[in-house]
Amino acid sequence: MRYKLLQEGDIQVCVIRHPRTFLSKILTSKFLRRWEPHHLTLADNSVASATPTGYMENSISYSAIEDVQLLSWENAPKYCLQLTIPGGTVLLQAANSYLRDQWFHSLQWKKKIYKYKKVLSNPSRWEVVLKEIRTLVDMALTSPLQDDSIHQAPLEIVSKLLSENNNLTTQDHESIIVAIAPLLENNHPPPDLCEFFCKHCRERPRSMVVIEVFTPVVQRILKHNMDFGKCPRLRLFTQEYILALNELNAGMEVVKKFIHSMHGPTGQCPHPRVLPNLVAVCLAAIYSCYEEFINSRDNSPSLKEIRNGCQQQCDRKPNLPLRLLHTSPDLVSQEATLTESRLKPVIVTSNEIHVELERNNTANQKMTANVGNDSEPNLIDCLMVSPTCSTMSIELSAQADRILGCYVEILKMLSDYDDWRPALASLLQPIPFPKEALAHEKFTKELKYVIQRFAEDPRQEVHSCLLSVRAGKDGWFQLYSPGGVACDDDGELFASMVHILMGSCYKTKKFLLSLAENKLGPCMLLALRGNQTMVEILCLMLEYNIIDNNDTQLQIISTLESTDVGKRMYEQLCDRQRELKELQRKGGPTRLTLPSKSTDADLARLLSSGSFGNLENLSLAFTNVTSACAEHLIKLPSLKQLNLWSTQFGDAGLRLLSEHLTMLQVLNLCETPVTDAGLLALSSMKSLCSLNMNSTKLSADTYEDLKAKLPNLKEVDVRYTEAW
Repeated sequence: MRYKLLQEGDIQVCVIRHPRTFLSKILTSKFLRRWEPHHLTLADNSVASATPTGYMENSISYSAIEDVQLLSWENAPKYCLQLTIPGGTVLLQAANSYLRDQWFHSLQWKKKIYKYKKVLSNPSRWEVVLKEIRTLVDMALTSPLQDDSIHQAPLEIVSKLLSENNNLTTQDHESIIVAIAPLLENNHPPPDLCEFFCKHCRERPRSMVVIEVFTPVVQRILKHNMDFGKCPRLRLFTQEYILALNELNAGMEVVKKFIHSMHGPTGQCPHPRVLPNLVAVCLAAIYSCYEEFINSRDNSPSLKEIRNGCQQQCDRKPNLPLRLLHTSPDLVSQEATLTESRLKPVIVTSNEIHVELERNNTANQKMTANVGNDSEPNLIDCLMVSPTCSTMSIELSAQADRILGCYVEILKMLSDYDDWRPALASLLQPIPFPKEALAHEKFTKELKYVIQRFAEDPRQEVHSCLLSVRAGKDGWFQLYSPGGVACDDDGELFASMVHILMGSCYKTKKFLLSLAENKLGPCMLLALRGNQTMVEILCLMLEYNIIDNNDTQLQIISTLESTDVGKRMYEQLCDRQRELKELQRKGGPTRLTLPSKSTDADLARLLSSGSFGNLENLSLAFTNVTSACAEHLIKLPSLKQLNLWSTQFGDAGLRLLSEHLTMLQVLNLCETPVTDAGLLALSSMKSLCSLNMNSTKLSADTYEDLKAKLPNLKEVDVRYTEAW
């Protein structure tokens, strides 16, 4: 049978000290205190009751208890324990046998634990100490008590012993670790013990103790730890353990096997805490590599200094897109030569510019004067020099370089697991790395693999994390775009990111506007080189009238006509524009109802048959149209009422409508498969005055959000939804 360990203030007991009977209560973890006899009125064979005043004058410490026994003689009082103390005995009477046994095992445990504390606090012979530690561990493992402190108390005793004795040999260390290993299977090591383990990992990484004893301990930490912030030494121990694995002959192969063992053989990791804990360890380790630069700004300039240095080297913004359309190595060399007299030293290579910033006060004052703004600048802007990118010269120590390589490799491994990738992308979306790491060419080059994995993943919750976490902040998309410090290719990764984001981004026009404002030059340059994704982007910019400047529009057209794929897609755009003008030409019906069971193709064929510039009311109720028909609906300029009752129109189509049909007034989504993800997009349709969401997957929170953001909404149907 298992018992709970006796805790402070848990017991109200009847204490019998021959020939009188008294009450007793355990008040602290160290003492038994008894009721004073002169405050009690007792009768034979009666249970004493407490009077309003005090306890016995002298308490009994657990260390003073010589023996604890269960009463077993004939006619003995029921459920009693006998404590032997100097000068007599004390009887404790419980209410039942279970409570009596709980007290018995608890008192034995406390008595023995004080004995071991005393013995191990003054070690003389280490072979005797090791024997006592093993006995202590066996006692903890065989105790019928169920309490965290049963296993934690021996670990804390050993931890204190190790911290106070620094003259132990390596063999002594390993013997102690092996002795306490059974206790670590179900318990986290205390902080001091973690430090001892870290030291052992650093000094003897190839020891079998690391593999055989530490592996299950670290696995338990990664599976069950909830917050490394409350126990940072657990994180440090995990970090040192992984580095010790990397020191083995097989190196990263051993680490890879360990990561796989944490994930498990199935496609879904059964332990939700493993990934966040591994990422926390990786981030802390990578941060430690740059800690010297972070703490000493002599080796790592602030964002403002980086920006100033970049501006002195390239203090003009190229006139996009003309300059980027005609870039060449000769032009880069000429620009670097012109700026060489203003900022020394500068090392120019064919594909990048390495900037070393001067550290004298005069230079810093000049840079500050040139900026004229003390606010912290945008991160990616600080690290950009167009058309080539600027990288800081950061030299890590051999140890830091080894740590960086190990933990970036682990991030790569984590990104290879499909079930971990969404959570990993979410954790890395805020760019949780120091700016010194982002300015370090080796780090960004190695991390590029992880970003590529995000860009290749078709799931929106993954690749959407390439964008910034909120407006005004930079994301991985900006960092690895041409002109960003991490861009080390000709824009292939940038094109891949644009392609996947355009395929799922419901705010297409907003995304295109952002590209036109910040990345038009790189888009045109890649289109000029025949990149099909960028050709499509330029065509969309023209189709959605993103570009207002006529000269820029002509440059885009010239770029499109310079390649075969661009010329073909531009001709298709012109055909669509002619059809669109015909479709939007004034005339045609004001109301239109499609027959039931009509499809997307039927709707497209009907709308291409004439002009529908006057169409205000369109009913597609009980048809088979899907979200694909949204591409045709957004071309109806006068549409005010749209009925999609009992269709397969979903979230993707709803997002597209919300971006283009901002003047829509009446929308019927009854019995459609739309969810909160699409319904939230309706908040941009400020003209909506009637909205039917009957029998959809609308939640109460989304409904409240829509009511707050749609001021003209007067008629709403939310029956048979969560918000009803």
